[in-house]
Amino acid sequence: MNRWFKILLSSCIFFITLVNNCIAQNTKKPNFIFFIVDDVGWGDLGCYGNTIVQTPNIDRLASSGVKFENAYLTTSSCSPSRSSIITGRYPHNTGAPELHDPLPPEQVMFPELLKNAGYYTVLSGKNHMGPQTKHAFNEISKGQGAGGQEDWISIIQKRPKGMPFFFWFSSFDAHRDWQLNENGKIYEPDEIEIPPMLYDGPLTRADIAGYYHEISRMDHFVGVILKELRTQNILNNTYVIFLSDNGSPFPRNKVRLYDSGIKTPLIIDGPNIEPNSANGLISAIDIAPTILKLAGLETIENIQGKSFHEVLEKPQKDNHRDFVFAEHNWHVFQAHERMVRYQNWVYIRNAYPDRGNYAAESTRHYPVGEELWDAYEEGLTIPEQEDIFLIPRESEELYDVVSDPHQFHNVATEPSNKDILSFLRRVMDQWVNQTGDSVPENPTPDRDDIYGNRLPGEWKKGEKPGANRGAERVNLSGPIERADLIHLQTSKEMK
Repeated sequence: MNRWFKILLSSCIFFITLVNNCIAQNTKKPNFIFFIVDDVGWGDLGCYGNTIVQTPNIDRLASSGVKFENAYLTTSSCSPSRSSIITGRYPHNTGAPELHDPLPPEQVMFPELLKNAGYYTVLSGKNHMGPQTKHAFNEISKGQGAGGQEDWISIIQKRPKGMPFFFWFSSFDAHRDWQLNENGKIYEPDEIEIPPMLYDGPLTRADIAGYYHEISRMDHFVGVILKELRTQNILNNTYVIFLSDNGSPFPRNKVRLYDSGIKTPLIIDGPNIEPNSANGLISAIDIAPTILKLAGLETIENIQGKSFHEVLEKPQKDNHRDFVFAEHNWHVFQAHERMVRYQNWVYIRNAYPDRGNYAAESTRHYPVGEELWDAYEEGLTIPEQEDIFLIPRESEELYDVVSDPHQFHNVATEPSNKDILSFLRRVMDQWVNQTGDSVPENPTPDRDDIYGNRLPGEWKKGEKPGANRGAERVNLSGPIERADLIHLQTSKEMK
């Protein structure tokens, strides 16, 4: 009798343990590795069509997860882009819309919500969002090594066991100045293919070769992290997210609202995600609510984005949003541009058309810019390479991104486009009004000249966009879907 009782008891204990383990596995919180890289253009990865740069680890991540073809940042400027991503808010709504603006204390960061829900959170590498990030992370590291990635393995290994984690791994690659080492491929200038907006010369080729090296080094560390997750047998319960903060550090790319500046590579792999590509529009402000949803948490009213978790389940779903918006504010040079993408159309509005549209990367301060300026002055450039020299500029630009993927040919004045132009003007007006955007009366002035030198006299920041309308406290998102539009007529061109 005792023998059978012991067998029965052992069987019950085994069954209860098995059930508990199944329940625990089914309710276990997922982990997150959030790779955000610096100054990497949308098309500068192998999986996005670049045939020169070698990114095998990112390519494998793309082949096993969802690769987003139309993901847009809210600005192509490093610190305001990061502040927008971490809050799920448009730059002018964060209170930190310009380069080097720290996030104000009242802004809520989504890793802070994860931390409060029991996640162990770490930021390692480039921060660039100010001291308020200390509230969102258990630990903040400046990173180690040339690209800031060399402490990432130890962070994973030393994490508290039994806690879900969120790691914001932020590489300095590929940001100037180039630092070459053994962790990335060395590219020869002769093998580089020059983007059509840049002049093909030896300085440009050597500069892009250095940029590609840092992309390959960044890819190396993505591979190292994925290998460690497999070794620890936690990759299957970990979402891996990869994106860039802005476009490549070259003229007409970084800070600009063309696809070469504002579009980001976005790849997500993780539990229950099937390999696929997603063609629908995604905004960087959608990342925060998506991660919260995947972690089993509710979003908050401060977040202006919309979760795209359903797209991860069904990547062919292309109606996540009808509009994405972006902005270009002060980044070394005075600027105020706004952009909306709808279907195949991109509309850009420029409040300062009498000014050149510069970034530090488009001045003579860096090799690509120096060679482009020299070529222009010698009459060696073609129209596609002369954008940064246009003064005055058009106050409105309209592009069909399918027929004109580089946005070289402004078709805003073509009579056949008058309906879509009118439609997008009104969409933009609604977004500006609902999100509290504004053109500053006393904007931040240029800080540098075209040689990269500080201008004489005292320099200080001016009024921020949206400040006079209290945009920091506005939570409205503006239109996301066509159903959100107010009193807008439809036409054949818009359907």
